[in-house]
Amino acid sequence: MSPTDAPVLLSARGIRKSFGSNEVLRGIDFSVRRGEVVTLIGPSGSGKTTVLRSLNGLETPDAGTLEFDGGPAIDFARAPAKADRLAMRDRSAMVFQHHNLFPHMTVLENVVEGPIRVQRVPKAQALAEASALLERVGLAEKHDQYPHQLSGGQQQRVGIVRALALKPDLLLFDEPTSALDPELVGEVLHVIKELADEGWTMVVVTHELQFARQAADEVLFMDGGVVVERGAPREIFTKPREERTRRFLDRILRPLD
Repeated sequence: MSPTDAPVLLSARGIRKSFGSNEVLRGIDFSVRRGEVVTLIGPSGSGKTTVLRSLNGLETPDAGTLEFDGGPAIDFARAPAKADRLAMRDRSAMVFQHHNLFPHMTVLENVVEGPIRVQRVPKAQALAEASALLERVGLAEKHDQYPHQLSGGQQQRVGIVRALALKPDLLLFDEPTSALDPELVGEVLHVIKELADEGWTMVVVTHELQFARQAADEVLFMDGGVVVERGAPREIFTKPREERTRRFLDRILRPLD
């Protein structure tokens, strides 16, 4: 089944969020199908990270609805119950820009912390599954090391494994390569691309436009807290309809012209 034929996993409608007088999101609408990769691109300050944090329950929108798997819609205008917000957070896992690993824990301890303490997975099972995931991303020999002993790319791969260990329905990536040295970007994008090829459902905020072109099923270009344009990568990157999209892509892809 291709993503276009798959059922909708997540539907966001009319998502709004303000911080004081600054309206960061001004009515965001989009859906994510199972197995689909949606990338959010756009200038800094356009609201992309706030969208991700709203999907994960790290921010509470002021208005709009979120609906997982056709279940009851969470209406943020009615101040949803804490249980509803926690249930929403359980459906997804976030990979942050700056790893956010616990510095006093080993790699393996970082990975099993969520499954054991939050999901109550038996310790032996959590350790076995974490070891298999670390081997999958080429870090089997690093399981007893601490974050400061790893490169930035290795730390970010541990962050990805930590998210996978929670077995979420939806993976959220917030500019996962923006804090890395350029030569380390490829190893992280390679892991994310493999996950996309395996059918994981993802929403990815990224400035890596080549990655968005290769891995995404749908690209959303955001600016000023709204989705300016959306479409398949070949449409967005070769024949954008909106002038604002064209200017953004020209500046990023042809900065010296």
